[in-house]
Amino acid sequence: MKDVIRIGNGQGFWGDSIDAPVNLAKDGPLDYMTLDYLAEVTLSIMQRQKLNNSNAGYARDFINLIDRILPEIQKNKLKVITNAGGVNPQTCRKKLQELSENSGHKIKIGTIEGDDIYPELQSLRNRGVSFENMDTGESFDKIAKRVYSANVYINSFTITKALEKGAQIVLAGRVSDPGLALGPCAYEFGWENYQYDKIAAGTLAGHITECGAQCSGGNFTNWQDVPNMANLGYPIIEMSANGTFCITKHENTGGLVSRETVIEQVLYEMGDPKNYISPDVCVDFTSFNLKDIGNDRVEINNVKGSEPTDSYKVSISYFAGFKASGQLTISGPQAYEKAQLTADIIWKRLNRAGFKFDDTSTEYLGISSCHGNINPVPEQINEVVLRLSVKDQNKDKVNRFGMEIAPVITSGPPGITGFSGGRPKAQEIVAYWPTIIPKELITTTVDVL
Repeated sequence: MKDVIRIGNGQGFWGDSIDAPVNLAKDGPLDYMTLDYLAEVTLSIMQRQKLNNSNAGYARDFINLIDRILPEIQKNKLKVITNAGGVNPQTCRKKLQELSENSGHKIKIGTIEGDDIYPELQSLRNRGVSFENMDTGESFDKIAKRVYSANVYINSFTITKALEKGAQIVLAGRVSDPGLALGPCAYEFGWENYQYDKIAAGTLAGHITECGAQCSGGNFTNWQDVPNMANLGYPIIEMSANGTFCITKHENTGGLVSRETVIEQVLYEMGDPKNYISPDVCVDFTSFNLKDIGNDRVEINNVKGSEPTDSYKVSISYFAGFKASGQLTISGPQAYEKAQLTADIIWKRLNRAGFKFDDTSTEYLGISSCHGNINPVPEQINEVVLRLSVKDQNKDKVNRFGMEIAPVITSGPPGITGFSGGRPKAQEIVAYWPTIIPKELITTTVDVL
């Protein structure tokens, strides 16, 4: 058993830097690299891709990434833990096997399944699962016929099992984000699922690094204190067997790991700080000690955890109508006043034509779109980007909105430009439905080839 393991997270979301994980793998010693591809909306996209094509439904750019770091996986015995399998880990593994055979680098690939309950929704309802909305208490009947995807946040010991079977790459679906880091900790140190303080430490460590560079200087309040953002170092966990750990980054990289950068990420998606619920443990985020020990190293110890709940959280996505947005740039003297007039003209023309929508939005980018009326309006405004949006169940109505943007260029106030890309078209809205399911109804499988 190692005294300390190093786990780097090279990706915080699908769309994060394509070079960050490559640099993380090559720039210094690392035992594990985690890669987080999934958000609630991501799974719905993958599920729809799979419904249209049985060979789709996973993060395809993950294959290109592995192609770039295969030498590190082999030479440095680097192991990769990821949820890139999405709703089709089997096809993802086939693509990796083809890559492995063509490159001459043989790798063992583990898949974890059981989180995707979309095909079983009706049978589970017949067994008494209500799937009511855990936030609002609404009945699942409201959305039952419009569901795109349904995935359970399964436990992190599935990752441990895959590693026990020799997997060098572990492909999961909807495990929890912190679980990507907890799984290898439990494997390396032999942590049992009832050792709640240690499991809580691994969960907290994974929570801190799950958003990638957001704990190493990215998206940081005191951004002006962060050196060399162009070469931002992604975070690394140095975990000890007793649950004490450090957050750091590779030497000679930009960014900043400090008490403040780590605390900002600790507060990310925080509900009850004394009862942070994961599939594996409930963590007390008020219990631990956090110390900045310098040189981009923050030490954390004394994390406390308690018994987990008897249910898993389920992320369900469903169709919730259509939306469209259009933009115009209003320039010249009195730009803000002209932008307000332009918005009024468009809404009145649509109303006169008989079109009203379930919801509308008027934003003045550069003035108040992000912070509302918190900041005073500047005295001199040279240009404003006007963004108008609608939402409705009727696709034709939403498309009709898109036809009303361009005409105002020549039939409204002067100085309107910036319209390009054609008329805004209706796009489907994917909404989120959080719910729970008894753990006893979920069966997971772990397979390594």
